[in-house]
Amino acid sequence: MAEENGISYTPDQILVSNGAKQSILQAVLAVCSPGDEVIILAPFWVSYPEMARLADATPLILPTRISENFLLDPKLLESKLSEKSRLLILCSPSNPTGSVYPRKLLEEIAQIVASHPRLLAFAMTGWRLGYLAGPKHFVAACGKIQSQFTSGASSISQKAAVAALGLGYAGGEAISTMVKAFRERRDFLVKSFGEMGGVKISEPQGAFYLFLDFSSYYEKEIDGLGVIDGSESLCRYLLDEAQVALVPGDAFGDDTCIRISYAASLSTLQAAVERIKKALISLSPAVTV
Repeated sequence: MAEENGISYTPDQILVSNGAKQSILQAVLAVCSPGDEVIILAPFWVSYPEMARLADATPLILPTRISENFLLDPKLLESKLSEKSRLLILCSPSNPTGSVYPRKLLEEIAQIVASHPRLLAFAMTGWRLGYLAGPKHFVAACGKIQSQFTSGASSISQKAAVAALGLGYAGGEAISTMVKAFRERRDFLVKSFGEMGGVKISEPQGAFYLFLDFSSYYEKEIDGLGVIDGSESLCRYLLDEAQVALVPGDAFGDDTCIRISYAASLSTLQAAVERIKKALISLSPAVTV
């Protein structure tokens, strides 16, 4: 909201869509031409590179490191910018990592973006009722695309958004209770996986995901499965052996990690951790970290 972010937009600078992915895709289609580059930070949401390709643009992947909590190094961004750079997709809180960009780092990135007038930046915060805000001509172009795609957002979603915004700053007591529960789940998982040998952790500051480096468990041969050679085969092993469903990191641009969602009850997460621990006993890390 304007009061919380200290910014102001007129209605013709806002476009409400059927989810953040639709808003992002429309932004990409509206401003990108063949040969343009869309800068995407890895790990990334799986749709971002394909959105760039749909616009005949080139996805330019910039890696981030778990040791830096998967946050972009501004110097790396600056070194990769060129006359082809058109869009920077920056997601905070991040899916899949849960990383949140602190204000100081965002200001550094903003200064770099401001020095390249052709480069636009787009931020997505995870609402299923999506919206974008920007200059009138930019929003008008996105609106033309949306009118052919889906028309407006559904009336039910719009009513739900009005109700959510009516809860007040940070969602009031109801959201505070949810945040407390998610924090408890996150802290439990961070502590539990931190006690496991060979697991590298970046503690998420938002969303409800852990993106953990399990690469020290790779290269182990399992009867009936073969060699665990990456995140996909490790997730398949944990599904078969522990009956726990996890998401391979290679889909998000980082094959060293797997994504774990903690949008489940604490008791369910406790049971899942115990199953994972038992399944990993036979996969003692090749290298102790």
